[in-house]
This record gives sequence, C-alpha cells and structure tokens, in this order.
Amino acid sequence: MTLKLIYPALAMILWIFVVAVILMLRRKDAFASGAVKTSDVSLSTERYPAPARLASANFSNQFETPVVFFALIMLAMEVGATGYAMAVLAWLYVATRVIHTLIHIGPNKLPLRGAVYGIGVIALFGMWIGVLLAVL
Repeated sequence: MTLKLIYPALAMILWIFVVAVILMLRRKDAFASGAVKTSDVSLSTERYPAPARLASANFSNQFETPVVFFALIMLAMEVGATGYAMAVLAWLYVATRVIHTLIHIGPNKLPLRGAVYGIGVIALFGMWIGVLLAVL
C-alpha cells in the first residue's frame, strides 16, 4: 500500500515548513534586536547573526538530499517498492533530517551532525536499493 510512503513524504514536507518558520523567526529577531538592518542584508546574508545564518543554512539543506528522498518515494510508489522495509527507511530518513536540524540550529556539534547526516544518506541508499530490486 503506497500510503506507507505518503506519510513520511508529508512529514518531510511539514518539516521543511517548520524550518522555514524557524528561519523567519530568527531573521525577524535579528531585525527587531537591531543586529541587522535591511541594508546590511539586501545583497548578502552574511551580516545576519549566527542563529539566523544557521537556520538559513539548514533551510538550504532541506533542498539537497531531500530532493533524492522525494524522487525515491515517487519511484518506489511507481514500481511497487512500498513494503515495510521501504517505509522504515523513509521514516528513518525523515527522523535524521529532524535530528540534523535540531543539532544544526542548536549546539551545532559538527561530528554529531555529520553522523546523523550519514545515517540519513545510508537510509536513502537503502531506499535506492529497494527501488532497484523492484525493477530488476
């Protein structure tokens, strides 16, 4: 049943919206506190304080490997690779994106963030293998 894969895809989309709101709030705080003026950031976002820059970097991250995730979800649904293993891998990937964000915009511990990112990439690779096996 393809619904098993719809839910993690919808959750990932929701998470992207959550990160967008975090970014908006952090940028709003930067303006409200006087840390930046519009003229400071009209050409480049480098003048935003670190919390806003981290949220911006994480928002950009939501359009990197998640693109592969969404492609794999669609391919899996098309070829019928929608079993429980694929659903578990999809949910694992979504969980790693949430955890990655929380680390990135929080303590920003690079080794931990990198490990979580790596687990997410492994989940994506597993999904790719699942799609590949379904078409062979």
